[in-house]
Amino acid sequence: MPTVSVQRDLLFQALGRSYTDEEFNDLCFEFGLELDEVTSEKDIISKEKGEGRAEGASETVLYKIDVPANRYDLLCLEGLVRGLQVFKERINLPRYEKIIPAKDEGQKLIITEETVKIRPHAVAAVLRNITFTKERYDSFIDLQEKLHQNICRRRALVAIGTHDLDTISGPFTFTAKTPAEIKFKPLNQSQEYTASQIMDLYRTDSHLRQYLHLIEDKPRYPVIFDSNGVVLSMPPIINGDHSKISLKTRNVFIECTGTDMTKAKIVLDIIVAMFSEYCEKQFTVEAVEVVCPNGKTHIYPELAYRKDKVKPELINKKLGISETPSNLAKLLTRMCLSSHVTGNGNNIEIEIPPTRADVIHACDIVEDAAIAYGYNNIQMVIPKTYTIANQLPLNKLTELLRLDLAAAGFTEALTFALCSTEDIADKLGMDISATNAVHIANPKTAEFQVARTTLLPGLLKTVAANRKMPLPLKLFEISDIVVKDPTKDVGARNYRHLCALYYNKSPGFEIIHGLLDRVMQLLEVPPNKENGYTIKATEGSAFFPGRCAEIFARGQSVGKLGVLHPDVITKFELTMPCSALEINIEPFM
Repeated sequence: MPTVSVQRDLLFQALGRSYTDEEFNDLCFEFGLELDEVTSEKDIISKEKGEGRAEGASETVLYKIDVPANRYDLLCLEGLVRGLQVFKERINLPRYEKIIPAKDEGQKLIITEETVKIRPHAVAAVLRNITFTKERYDSFIDLQEKLHQNICRRRALVAIGTHDLDTISGPFTFTAKTPAEIKFKPLNQSQEYTASQIMDLYRTDSHLRQYLHLIEDKPRYPVIFDSNGVVLSMPPIINGDHSKISLKTRNVFIECTGTDMTKAKIVLDIIVAMFSEYCEKQFTVEAVEVVCPNGKTHIYPELAYRKDKVKPELINKKLGISETPSNLAKLLTRMCLSSHVTGNGNNIEIEIPPTRADVIHACDIVEDAAIAYGYNNIQMVIPKTYTIANQLPLNKLTELLRLDLAAAGFTEALTFALCSTEDIADKLGMDISATNAVHIANPKTAEFQVARTTLLPGLLKTVAANRKMPLPLKLFEISDIVVKDPTKDVGARNYRHLCALYYNKSPGFEIIHGLLDRVMQLLEVPPNKENGYTIKATEGSAFFPGRCAEIFARGQSVGKLGVLHPDVITKFELTMPCSALEINIEPFM
């Protein structure tokens, strides 16, 4: 869920009243949101970088509010306040209006054929006579970033550009040129660069480098320029410095380019709907004519209102309530879905505003009715269908084993399901290709690159983090490991493993062996070759030569036990001998 940070005092000022933290938390819950944290800029810096770096930072109280990922209209202070005020019936839902200028007086955006294979779509709009303050400007920029990270999928689907219209002149052209042909001064830079130089410049930029791959391998880069050849932006990377907006900007030209036309239209509608509030004529937007490569023209933004009908019986049945159609219509209106009863009360007609792109089915309307009614107000009843739940056999076996392993003197650990390639390969003396591991496509950190194929590294890292504890350390874990499996529809499968280790001044192989015997006794597997279990000497890259055994149960290999190799112990920053056991418990079901 996206998190929106808003200044508490600004929020309360916009809402027209003050709340205690608890009261505002309750209000958020009623509206389907969650007040995640009450903090300040100073507290955030102090936690992330230390108290020394936090000196001089603002102590203004910030509310961090978790917003549903599909509610793009709540990603800024303006939308949040508007939604809450309508919900509390303090204001009516505003009507967004598109103003189409007279012929040849409006702005025009021309898309050329060169963009088709790179970023084929573009939409645009103008906010006229807008008034910015520092807070409004910050919210305007922050909303764009929130949309980029959310619906725009990090600018892969849509990239937003905002420009001071008074510094440029239309018509505007959206085309694609070779990197050598593009030269302009990027935002907040002091000199001009070619497109290639810009890509090199931002390769080390922590914010912009994540977007370079979107176009860097293309023979042509997308670019927007005005009638005088002034470059507005090179989407999806950077805007030009010439047309940057400021607190003095009165007219804003907004362009959204992308690979997904539907998303581009939604993003444009959200931005203009949120900030048209600050225009001289509130909630009005000047339309822009967009000319496509095929010669067809379209007017944006659409700001389209849709209508849908839902039967009151459906809402009451789905929610388990018995409200009148007029009450249900009132509940939906509080959720920014203007509604009224039609006919003889058989239908509720709902007008869906352009800000509610998340409403795509009757179930979305039912959900909003539930939020407005209050989940806590829905009476709990016993379901008409009577069923008896039963624990998954594998989970039941796991729970029983956990209790007995704890009774045997071992302490349970719970480690991460993701780990680094080093943990499951290099540190255990294996090649990563031999592990059959499932790799994460875009890992955020080196610590979480693959799904674990063994539980052993997690336990060894747990021991390393608890080296100051008195010896011996006896740990165990029963959890899933993941390996590739082309026969499965997802290309991988889980196995439930049991892993235990003993860490002391002596290896304690007999203790781990004794634990194996106890586990087999609990599983009612006798110590014999035919129908029971046995161990056989083998070699393992993680184990000391001659100190490793493979475990066979009912004729199949289920795991290994032995004394770990000194190299493995050293690589996990340990200094004492260690014995370990790891088996797959699924064959014992």
